[in-house]
Amino acid sequence: MKTIFEQMRAQQPQFFSSADITIAAGPMQAMAGIITAIESVIAMPAYQAHALAQAPEIARLPVKSRGVFMGYDFHLTETGPKLIEINTNAGGGLLNAYLLASHGKVEEAAQIRDEFVAMFREEWRLERGEAPLRRIAIVDENPAEQFLAPEFALFKELFEQHGIAAVIADPSEFESDGQRLLHAGQPIDLIYNRLTDFALDATVNRKIRSIFESGGVVITPHPRAHALYADKRNLMQLSDEAALLALGVDESTRQTLLAGIPKTVAVTPEQGEQFWAERKRWFFKPPAGFGSRAAYRGDKLTKRVFEEILHGGYIAQEIAHPSEYVVPVDGVETTMKADIRCYVYAGRIQLVAARLYQGQTTNFRTPGGGFAPVFVA
Repeated sequence: MKTIFEQMRAQQPQFFSSADITIAAGPMQAMAGIITAIESVIAMPAYQAHALAQAPEIARLPVKSRGVFMGYDFHLTETGPKLIEINTNAGGGLLNAYLLASHGKVEEAAQIRDEFVAMFREEWRLERGEAPLRRIAIVDENPAEQFLAPEFALFKELFEQHGIAAVIADPSEFESDGQRLLHAGQPIDLIYNRLTDFALDATVNRKIRSIFESGGVVITPHPRAHALYADKRNLMQLSDEAALLALGVDESTRQTLLAGIPKTVAVTPEQGEQFWAERKRWFFKPPAGFGSRAAYRGDKLTKRVFEEILHGGYIAQEIAHPSEYVVPVDGVETTMKADIRCYVYAGRIQLVAARLYQGQTTNFRTPGGGFAPVFVA
């Protein structure tokens, strides 16, 4: 009988490339250095005050947990790795652990899976001390219809293998007894949050939000993590020397950030003519976007879409072209772009994977593309 991962690989081959990617130790160390620099700035009270001032109110709710599966996405350029964005509910971590095993790294993959479970236990411990973690809910809207639905099933299986009851649920399936969040009558201790409603604003998420605000359930990643890490407006501050100086960031950290994060600026109607004239220089993104949605490379823009961008609160990031790799696809050598994702918890890289693609952005629709394991030379 095939495992969940094997079934997924057979039924949805666009998720996984047959290739693997090897990168040198230098770029790997540089990515780790950029991550360390970012984490050090995010820990600064002045940075947090700035980021939370522009965030939804729920993000200012004090929490002790850090947020699982921080995804630092890089392009490897001729001048070194460039951070493209940070995601707080980066999908694919567990899929890539299983993919690593399928490439012969069985023991390493098993260790990573154990680290993932330990990460959830640590999130729980930070909020609840030594109380037992009994039940986790993996939550997304219409989870069975989600692109990464098989990963939810893998997480459920993983948690249960480690003695933690788990359910996969739509937000509408929860009830409340006034103090706790319930699913099918059973209390939920912790929500593994795969929702893209980062502030829990939607009507369907009100029960979750209410119990979270009253301290009745632990959520990870939580709205505060998104506000501090994944709001793309933060990249403006992290890539601006004057802003970093104002925060009191030391010179070494500043230089690491300025070298590793492409310049990012706000897009305003007043600068419309200049942005249009220089559009080939920029990649345009919505501040709370995810999964490459509504993101546009400047040289591909139509005037109509550009007008929407001008009035949409977008940020513009200097284009950092991704590295390219030649991989065999049905016997034909094919050039693919690569996005390198570092899965990070508490500032430490747990796993590195590539997403191979053709086109403007990662898409999981390119034959021969998809997730690929990354090995360090």
